[in-house]
Amino acid sequence: MQYRKLGDSDLTVSDIALGSWLTYSGGVEKDQSIACVKRALELGITLIDTANIYGKGAAETVLGEALAGVRRDSYVLATKLFFPMTETDKGLSRAQIEKQLDASLKRLRVDHVDLYQCHRYDPETPLHETMEALTAAVKSGKTRYVGFSEWPVEKIREATEMMGVAKFVSSQPQYSMIWRKPEDAVIPYCAAHGISQIVWSPLGQGILTGKYHPGAKPPAGSRATSASMGHFLQDLTERRAVLEAVQAMQPLAQQAGLTLAQFALAWVLREPNVAAAIIGASRPAQIDENIKASDAKVDPALFTRAEALMMPALQAA
Repeated sequence: MQYRKLGDSDLTVSDIALGSWLTYSGGVEKDQSIACVKRALELGITLIDTANIYGKGAAETVLGEALAGVRRDSYVLATKLFFPMTETDKGLSRAQIEKQLDASLKRLRVDHVDLYQCHRYDPETPLHETMEALTAAVKSGKTRYVGFSEWPVEKIREATEMMGVAKFVSSQPQYSMIWRKPEDAVIPYCAAHGISQIVWSPLGQGILTGKYHPGAKPPAGSRATSASMGHFLQDLTERRAVLEAVQAMQPLAQQAGLTLAQFALAWVLREPNVAAAIIGASRPAQIDENIKASDAKVDPALFTRAEALMMPALQAA
């Protein structure tokens, strides 16, 4: 396992992080979820990411149980807020940041998180109010640092230019070989301002594992066949060109001595501004496989060839 510095913070995180979005929020049985967390810790994963909205608190509750008794300084815990927990509990107001952070800490069974993230930008709350509330959360000791997910770059810039408020150290965008939008503006701006990326969906919801073949039904037990986890893969039949490109990358992954999933994760980690790639695991064995991307040494020419295969498919999609 390799470790990277998280932005302008004193946090060092494993470059493979364990997420809990579709898995530990109800998609995976609790005992299996806890087994995955335990295995991740055993293998050296230190960054664990969640959010209050995942299962309306269910994922945080499972993680709280899984981490009970684990030395607190041995892992980096990150959670988020923004999406509606009730009809009225939503957004990034001062009141919500105070209320939702306290609720998350209670479910997680800790007195602080290491990273508190704004899950989306809130256009209904003045940005200065949000930043002042996040600053108060840092000063209270309930979070060590703050970050954001999927914010427009102009709002990231506005927040970083504010005086007297806590500075963001992390950005959490979707980023993978089939979703490269952060490269346009977010990654360059963050790299210049001490903000690291913690990437979600680095395997494109499993598309980049190669398990989905063009013209074939999704394999039994895959995420695409799951009622609780497959709603982001409903358009697989419309992405034939992408699926074909993924299959065409198989020889490149083999040349690198990696599986397709490991190759795709290593591609994400090639970006210096990426501190960690978040994986989702429904079985401990998936963690064992994916962490092999952490210290993979891949010839950059193989990545260039993979990008050349994928780009026409993305343009056609």
